[in-house]
Amino acid sequence: MPELPEVEVVRRGLVDWVVGRNVESVQVLDLRSIRRHHDGRSDFEKKLADTTISAAVRRGKFLWMLLDGPRRPTALVGHLGMSGQLLVEEAAAPDEKHLKVRLSLTPDAAKPRELRFIDQRIFGGMFLSPLVPTLDHMPGGLGSDIDWIPEAASHIARDVLDTASTPESLYLALRKRNTQLKRAILDQEVISGVGNIYADEALWAAKLHGLRSTATIRRPDVQRLHEALVDVMSRALDAGGTSFDALYVNVNGASGYFDRSLNAYGREGKSCHRCEAAGILSIIRRDAFMGRSSYTCPRCQRKPR
Repeated sequence: MPELPEVEVVRRGLVDWVVGRNVESVQVLDLRSIRRHHDGRSDFEKKLADTTISAAVRRGKFLWMLLDGPRRPTALVGHLGMSGQLLVEEAAAPDEKHLKVRLSLTPDAAKPRELRFIDQRIFGGMFLSPLVPTLDHMPGGLGSDIDWIPEAASHIARDVLDTASTPESLYLALRKRNTQLKRAILDQEVISGVGNIYADEALWAAKLHGLRSTATIRRPDVQRLHEALVDVMSRALDAGGTSFDALYVNVNGASGYFDRSLNAYGREGKSCHRCEAAGILSIIRRDAFMGRSSYTCPRCQRKPR
């Protein structure tokens, strides 16, 4: 599953290549990819045509494009799921094997003509969603100043790269839960956009164990965790995301390389970098967690009793 940095890389690509252009026509090639648009193919194609993509916006892993047109402003949500890709291509380029939706854009000599949604596993999709006001009257997400958000994403909490997110807001959200710390930061209604890879990396950096109870969390702990989340997300963005899977690419098809810089995730049986730097041997361990894996250092991330 692509995580926040992967989705942000795609959003930035949409800003560069798609925002400001008009949608001339739409072709849905697989109805399964617009199943969340309950009014069907004809309605989707008709309402999307003759609109202008005015912004590309993200909150957590939710990605949407604001549309201006003859009808009231709405949003085109692009849910990447497990294998979804949004790619810009020349109209003459061969169709990808798993092409699902094609948007033909107004011509621009410096930019490809089409925006294509490709999805091998068909867990993602595209749909139109009405906009609703944000509860805190702040911008809906990164990429737009308007205080509206697609109704489909209105339940999602802000992410750590959001300017409205602070250590204090994360602390208050965590203290409202009585659960394990890793469970809480994976909860998209507590803080959005944190997936398994970045959760393990941030917990390692903050020297916190994922089984720690949120009932015992203190502000200094959350300050370290918030800083670690911002740092790991920012470094992943600089590298273009983790891209373990060749499916996770930006709009130009380029993959990221952050997986080469991981400190905890996937390093079972290898020495902890921090402990090693201190001249101490401690081996990263892997434990089952919520049907996935958690990677921790038993020395610098003490397991709660």
